[in-house]
Amino acid sequence: MDISFAGKRALVTGAGKGIGRATALALARCGAKVVAVTRTQADLDSLTQECPSIIPVCVDLSHWEATAAALQDIGPVDLLVNNAAQSKLQPFLDVTPDEFDTSVRVNVKAVLQVSQIVARGMKSRGSGGSIVNVSSQASVCALPDHTVYCATKAALDMLTKVMALELGPHQIRVNSVNPTVVMTEMGRMGWSNPEKAKTMISRIPLGRFAEVEDVVNSFFSCSVIKAA
Repeated sequence: MDISFAGKRALVTGAGKGIGRATALALARCGAKVVAVTRTQADLDSLTQECPSIIPVCVDLSHWEATAAALQDIGPVDLLVNNAAQSKLQPFLDVTPDEFDTSVRVNVKAVLQVSQIVARGMKSRGSGGSIVNVSSQASVCALPDHTVYCATKAALDMLTKVMALELGPHQIRVNSVNPTVVMTEMGRMGWSNPEKAKTMISRIPLGRFAEVEDVVNSFFSCSVIKAA
């Protein structure tokens, strides 16, 4: 796809694995200067080995103060992809307070914080920009054992709408991408059982779950992440 992000800076969270890693690499191939944020140093090391131009930032986004310190000097960002998320499958009656709190901190609160940091810079520069939140079909479709994940992705969708409403006047576009099950490491963990997957796949016209490239290509096939 002939898209250039030359001269633009992008920040991608959850960039160590899966969708985030593929997005960071794709943006770098398209000329963007990419800041890759993840909590696992080994993932950052392998990512920068694969693409030395990527700027690594190792921080656990579930910790507000650590995130603020890690990103305080991040510099101007034209495009933010909020991809970091976690999912631990638990039946509704077995959901623990710790799991609920951790998922909310990563899947919702971290998106709020990182977006605030980036959007304040976009607003002060007057240059606009784009923010893409990676949500899920789970935001609108109830799934067994996904109580907390579904709830946090529903919250993320509404957060996206309010962000778009308030940041739009500053020429900052905010959108969400809501894929079905994606065959990342996390996706395979939850949906590799053919019997479990059968009902879900039967409702997908292509008859298969999404691959990482399908989601990354959806970013690049629309104008939502083309920085202004």
